[in-house]
Amino acid sequence: MSDTHLLPRRAAAPAAPPRHRPTWAQIDLDAISANAAALRRVAAGSELMAVVKADGYGHGAVPVAQAALRGGARWLAVALVEEGRELRDAGITAPILLLTEPPETSIDALLDTRLTPTVYTPEFISALDAAVRGRGAAVLDVHLKLDTGMRRVGVPEADWDGVMGVLAGATGLDVAGLWSHFACADEPGHPSIERQSAAFRDGIAVARSHGLAPRVLHLCNSPGTLTRPRDHYDLVRCGIALYGLDPGDGLIDGVGLRPALRWVSRVSLVKRLAAAEAVSYGHRWAPVTDTTVGTVPAGYADGVTRLLGGVGAVVVRGRRRPMVGRVCMDQFLFDAGDDDVAVGDEVVLIGAQDGAAVTADDWAAWLDTINYEVVCGVGGRVPRIYVGQP
Repeated sequence: MSDTHLLPRRAAAPAAPPRHRPTWAQIDLDAISANAAALRRVAAGSELMAVVKADGYGHGAVPVAQAALRGGARWLAVALVEEGRELRDAGITAPILLLTEPPETSIDALLDTRLTPTVYTPEFISALDAAVRGRGAAVLDVHLKLDTGMRRVGVPEADWDGVMGVLAGATGLDVAGLWSHFACADEPGHPSIERQSAAFRDGIAVARSHGLAPRVLHLCNSPGTLTRPRDHYDLVRCGIALYGLDPGDGLIDGVGLRPALRWVSRVSLVKRLAAAEAVSYGHRWAPVTDTTVGTVPAGYADGVTRLLGGVGAVVVRGRRRPMVGRVCMDQFLFDAGDDDVAVGDEVVLIGAQDGAAVTADDWAAWLDTINYEVVCGVGGRVPRIYVGQP
């Protein structure tokens, strides 16, 4: 049975749209579950890790995690200890991989939160091993990250032997997983992809030569999952694709994913302007003929960046309308021309209405960025309304 929940980020609230300022993001949890199921089918036997860092890419970490698990994900992944604690506090018991080493001062919190840490530096490995042994706790599963070409974090190839030797002697730790991360999988055919794939195979052999026996091997992110079946191994890590967004150029075509986020507002004021009557800060835009403009109660404090002024568009009454003038902190304007618009009309910032749409990819093109940044940028004061099964 479908249900609807209003949740600001990280907190529960009444089950109704916001009354005081009609601007919200609607998150379809059934879409998240269906996307997880579709990605499991693509993975063809490999387990699915749902990446829910950054508050579930702006969608809400806890509801997204629950929906992804309902869709068949077996693991979750976060970037911060605090993100893992939020999931545990919500009662989620699934394995959670911490994707980066935290500061050594976070080790106690990491252990208390029952996270599976990623490790890659001798200093952190030694400190973690000592903490586990000092507690008299059971041996802790860790995942060793190898740098196969991303060159961001992970053990550089020149240091593989040394770090694996440290792990082989760490009696409080068990290298249960071995992983790496593609740098250019969103560009199929990029020569680095094959180099990283080969380097990861070499890393597996080196690990085994040190007596390490990782039970979970994983290399593929969303684009790798969609394009590199030979590299699926035991587990695939899906972030952006879980939310129904494309990690590349048409990589999700035919997979059956659908966007989970729809961001809407309502027209708060309508004005008729004469030609040359300029609008908003700096008077950077004025109509060349008489026109109608509508005000929308959302602005750059909500993630509607100022760069969209004069570039972006919204959908009102089934038609795209250009955003005009400078975006303000709490409001922006659109040009309706001679069309009838009224206070209370729905304004779609991201999503579809009556056959017209604005997508996160549209925003990315206008802003010269990626859809990941667009959805992560939907501000914390924009309430999330959840529809579908929790």
